[in-house]
Formats: sequence, structure tokens, C-alpha cells
Amino acid sequence: EINRATPRTQAALLEAMQERHVTVGSSTYSLPDPFFTLATQNPIEQEGTYALPEAQLDRFMFNVVVQYPTADEELQILKQTTGSSQPKVSPVLTGRQIQALQEVVRRVPCADYNFVYARDLVRASRPGEPESPPFVKELVSWGAGPRAGQYLILGARAHALLHGRFHVTTEDVRAVAKPVLRHRIMTTFAAASQGVTSDNVVERLLKFVPVELHERARKRVNRS
Repeated sequence: EINRATPRTQAALLEAMQERHVTVGSSTYSLPDPFFTLATQNPIEQEGTYALPEAQLDRFMFNVVVQYPTADEELQILKQTTGSSQPKVSPVLTGRQIQALQEVVRRVPCADYNFVYARDLVRASRPGEPESPPFVKELVSWGAGPRAGQYLILGARAHALLHGRFHVTTEDVRAVAKPVLRHRIMTTFAAASQGVTSDNVVERLLKFVPVELHERARKRVNRS
């Protein structure tokens, strides 16, 4: 639970996430490649926790909300964790294979209209931008930064590849919008008083930013 770590510990983790090295005293140690960070936090019990600073939240590519398991999944959990057999975990991929897959993701073709769509989504989330809608100016105190656009494109490329396509569509961008944006949008007191969450803001942004304009751009590209 990352939000139970002290601010000093979180600061050390920030160095590892951004710089890919850690410093102990006067010595700096490079981290192995590939290196990535997975962290959990309990959104319900907040006593004894420390809020993550925006700079650290922004380093995480995705914020994934883990729901309760389905009835079948819960049954499998009960069967597999209450017996006498011990689970055996073995590697599925080597570090070099993970690096190769990461390179494949970056090579998935992505047309300009997808970059424009990702940019428009991110800019619309910022209350200070002239193109942001009125509901953002009312409900959002701080919007997503440029790193959100980078992760929208990388996430869309991975989403396309996982679904058997070697090209990105706007639907791939939309599919990863919530996990990429939800932790980068800070809502106002007015939003809290209305029960509006960052997920609600992302949903409204997906309706506000017109897919049709970008789809027409796609068709023009296909005809040319």
C-alpha cells in the first residue's frame, strides 16, 4: 500500500521511477532494465496514510481500479487457496523478451489523427485552456500534463496489439483513457460536493471531444 509509505520513502521511490536509479548516501546505483513499479492503495481506509504528491501520481502510467471478483473467480480463489498444495510460480518471459515486446509496442503504427485526438483529450482536461469545456472549468482544479498524452498513445498501441491489430484507432485511445487520466485529474470542492469523481470527468471528456472529426481525418488519410 504505497499511501502508507512515509513522504521520505515516496521521495526515494520517485527517483527510482523517474531516473531509473537510487541514491544511498553519496553512491548512485542504476536499476536493472526492464524496471517498472506496481503499487496498491486502499481507497476506503485512509487513516494513517499519506497522500501521494501529483508528481509521483504522474509517474504511474495507469491507475487501475480492481473490482470484486466474479462468482466463478471467487470460487476458484477459494479452491486454490484453501487446499494442501502449494502454488508453484515460474517465469513466463525473460527480461530480454520483455524488452523486445516493449519495442514491438512502440513500433505499432499510429496515424496523426490519433495523436491529435490524444492531445485534444488531454488539453480539454485543463481548466486553464481556452478549449476546455465549462464543466472542466467548474469541476477540475488541475488537469493532465503532457505525460498523459504520451501514455495514451503507448497504451493505445499496446491495446491494439493485445486485440490482434497492428495499427491504432481512436477506440484504442478511448479504451485506455480512464486508467491513464483518472489519477491525473484533480477535482474541485464543487465536484466533491456534487459527488463528481475524476472518472465522471473523463467520461464527459470522451463525450465532449468529437471522435467524428478525427474519424473524418482517418478517412481522408485512407483515401489519399
